[in-house]
Amino acid sequence: MARRISEFDWSATGVGAIADWPRSLTATVQLLLASPVPLVLLWGKSGYMIYNDAYAVFAGGRHPYLLGCPVEIGWPEVAEFNRQVMNTCLAGGTLSYRDKELVLLREGKPEDVWMDLYYSPVADDSGAPAGVLAIVVETTGRVLTERWRQRAEAELHETNERLQLALNTGAVLGTWVVDMHTGKITGDERFARTFSFSVEEAAKGVDHSDAKKMIHPDDQSLIERLSSEAMCAGQPFRAEYRIRRPDGDYLWVQANGQCEFDENGEPTRLPGVLIDIHERKVAEQSLRQLTETLEQRVADAVAARAVAEEQLRQAQKMEAIGSLTGGVAHDFNNVLQVINGNLQMMAADAGDNPATLRRLSAATDAVKRGAKLAAHLLAFARRQPLSPTVLNPRRLLTGMSEMLHRALGETVRIETVLSDDLWHVQADRNQLENALLNLAINARDAMKADGTLTVRAANRVLDAAFCRDKAELSPGEYVVFSVTDTGAGMPPEVLERVFEPFFTTKPDGHGTGLGLSMVFGFVRQSGGHTLIESKVGRGTTVSLFFPRCCEPETEEAADRTSTPVGGGETILVVEDDADVRLTAVEMLAQLGYKVLTASSGDVALEFIDSDVPIDLLFTDVVMPGKIKSVELARRAAARSPAVPTLFTSGYTRDEIVHHGKLDAGITLLSKPYRRDDLARKVRSVLRASAGEAAGVPPVGKVTDREIAACVPPVAYDPSAVDGSGLDMREPEARREIASEAAPVRSPAHVLLVEDDADSREALSSLLGALGLDCTSVASAEEALPLVPAQRYDILCTDITLPGMSGDNLARAVLREQPNVRVLLVSGYGTDAPIGDSIPGARLLGKPLDLAQLRQELAQWLHPTQAAS
Repeated sequence: MARRISEFDWSATGVGAIADWPRSLTATVQLLLASPVPLVLLWGKSGYMIYNDAYAVFAGGRHPYLLGCPVEIGWPEVAEFNRQVMNTCLAGGTLSYRDKELVLLREGKPEDVWMDLYYSPVADDSGAPAGVLAIVVETTGRVLTERWRQRAEAELHETNERLQLALNTGAVLGTWVVDMHTGKITGDERFARTFSFSVEEAAKGVDHSDAKKMIHPDDQSLIERLSSEAMCAGQPFRAEYRIRRPDGDYLWVQANGQCEFDENGEPTRLPGVLIDIHERKVAEQSLRQLTETLEQRVADAVAARAVAEEQLRQAQKMEAIGSLTGGVAHDFNNVLQVINGNLQMMAADAGDNPATLRRLSAATDAVKRGAKLAAHLLAFARRQPLSPTVLNPRRLLTGMSEMLHRALGETVRIETVLSDDLWHVQADRNQLENALLNLAINARDAMKADGTLTVRAANRVLDAAFCRDKAELSPGEYVVFSVTDTGAGMPPEVLERVFEPFFTTKPDGHGTGLGLSMVFGFVRQSGGHTLIESKVGRGTTVSLFFPRCCEPETEEAADRTSTPVGGGETILVVEDDADVRLTAVEMLAQLGYKVLTASSGDVALEFIDSDVPIDLLFTDVVMPGKIKSVELARRAAARSPAVPTLFTSGYTRDEIVHHGKLDAGITLLSKPYRRDDLARKVRSVLRASAGEAAGVPPVGKVTDREIAACVPPVAYDPSAVDGSGLDMREPEARREIASEAAPVRSPAHVLLVEDDADSREALSSLLGALGLDCTSVASAEEALPLVPAQRYDILCTDITLPGMSGDNLARAVLREQPNVRVLLVSGYGTDAPIGDSIPGARLLGKPLDLAQLRQELAQWLHPTQAAS
């Protein structure tokens, strides 16, 4: 370093040329060059660096760059620290540090360095501080060694604590030491007993391979890996494994140890201790199994919930479809009833004209097909009225044999398999036969009229496991009817929808899609369940489950009753549909009965509470108004003498049918019905009420005077006004007497206001044909001058008029003539806005329904016009 210092161009620095150095600087440089300790002189305010050989070794890759360089530039990473040193010592102070930690870039990369540092001021020739002499002793190795020792002591202390804890708990199975050079394992008496060695063998040392044989084969590789990692990293050894006992079972142990190394870092020995952890591992395994079982149970529960949710969605869908189809069937049956009733009456008047009879027969057949379609809809909706009896399945299927052969043809082979001692079931015989016949016809079509059809009936006891996925079934005893074919089978996407109404895979015009849906609804309504199994290419099996019935078989009695006629009894007909009501009235009149009619239960109650003689109440089940049909029947039965009730409906809902059966004491005539059916039912109810065995029933006579005395006068009732302010009451529907004529009266005056000329002319002609005196104009402005000069009974006006609106016209007319009947007509229907309510007004939609118009005008019409 002396040569480097002498050859360095110091004149380019703030120190100046060597020849000009002060004696104090020269003496200090000579001192540091002679020292074996790393010394560096920082001269001047900038701290130009002059150092010896020992410091050059400390500087590493920074030498010789540091020579003659200001200290803050030479060591920029610790510039702030050196600035503090220079300021302190040039002011006359000293500094010293013990194991000072700094981050230096001696070899181009940062490294943690620990040093002992001593800083003293150096005076110039005048005695003032001109530089700083620093003694730099690196202590990095010592510091790291001390830290490793402290960490090892802490780990050893922790290991001793664990060992002491194990010793205190009595779970220690022995201590052992592995000699890394020889591979021998020595151990104490407990170690020998654990590994099934003799005490002498364990004390002398056993081979590693012999000890390894006692360890479970699945754990041996784990121990080898953990011991290697412990020796390489110097970390504590810890392993859990199983040792074979003398009886062949395995014991869970935990081995803890710490490898020892020599001065060269080579492993010499591995002492350790064995701890018994068998109970803990068994508990952990039990807990793990419990957790896995719980997870499986949770998974099973989630899957079961998903299945239940899917079943609920399917059930809700089928219930919604059922409600829809039931409502459609109800309205459809009402239409069929009108058609059927009129066909019956036309047939009675047709005479012997062959063409007319042929047309009537074709129309009647069409009505029967429609009625059958409606019956299928009601069956699916579970709204058909069932008449269940106790049936013997063997007798039922035997009796169906000939019918099945005729329906399926000669190319289909039928096999009937009946178990011995079949239990009885309670079901509607006709519906069950229809269901089985439907299944057989479906099977024939699936086999393309060539194959084997197997019909089975068997007793079956269902357990909870079978019923778990079938919410409709409960565990118990059932009779199962099944129909199996050898057809093409169904794919899954078809199988999911087979019970939906109107779903069919047949070509258009070859099936209604109601066969299986009817079967499904009937079986459900009977308290059973339907299952279908099918695979493509392997055929289909449909099974019907019916609960076992322990009652004796019901004896079948044939109905040989002829078509009876009435003897003048009075029947109160309650029906909200005007066309259906008129048809019933005419049928009963042809049969010789007198008839009173009401369009709602509320109106019918007025007759029931009066003194008018009534022999029979004939009422629709589903009725508008506050008084329902069942309550009406109860009030009729409370009369003296009691009045029996015959119900009729195309859709029973839940008023008189519960759990799929008619309530006790209920007699029902399902729509559409024929006149002969009506005659028999009426006669049967009257006979049962009078307690007759046979013969002519007593005749109930009633005069017009008696009827007039009991019918209340027509008056405006505020309670009959709905939320729109329109009077929804039907004042005309108080009675209809089929065999009597109304007195002659002068025609009512109608003021008709309609801006459309064609509509005005057509409606004016219609009102004239109904026997009314009609004055028609095109606007409200034309109508208003007529009001003071003429009293009108009825104002019939379109709402949308040029100029003043129809509803405002009605208000103006009512101020002049408060008793006028107001009929508002609109192409927007019955929801057309009219502003403030008009008491007593009725709102009709376009196009006008003739029957509804007759109903609104009935009190002003001749009876023949009101009913025609």
